[in-house]
Amino acid sequence: MSVSARPSDVRFVAVSLDCADPAELAEFYLQMLGGRLLWSRPTSVGVQVPGLLLIPQRVENYRPPEWPGASIVHLDLTAGEHLDEPVKRAVALGARPADPQPDARWKVLLDPAGHPFCITTLVPPLTFSRPERCKPEPRPGRESAGQCERDKPAASD
Repeated sequence: MSVSARPSDVRFVAVSLDCADPAELAEFYLQMLGGRLLWSRPTSVGVQVPGLLLIPQRVENYRPPEWPGASIVHLDLTAGEHLDEPVKRAVALGARPADPQPDARWKVLLDPAGHPFCITTLVPPLTFSRPERCKPEPRPGRESAGQCERDKPAASD
């Protein structure tokens, strides 16, 4: 089997969230995270939030995921060093606390459509959110090591 697509030909675009009411869920995340409305249709709403495109989309007979239980993807939001105020704000906007709460470093909440999301004090390094062009890690029998563009020496003028 021949595969012609390279990893650089495919890129991450958005997270789609199934729900019964896309406008309601979009408004929740706009109020929670800021950002801007890109489009609004009866079947989907595009919300550009800092660092991500969220797409709440209508699904017939939508049933919220179960927490804990079903294998699901969930969003992780950072609050820096503070948890209490962002959690209170999320609840005021329509989220509800999930049960159980597995760790004191984050709070699991359910958005208005029932999707679990976490607010955490864990903050990734700033470079984590910037894509870097890296060479693959070496495989057995190869001499070169993986190297990102930021690791390369700067070109002299």
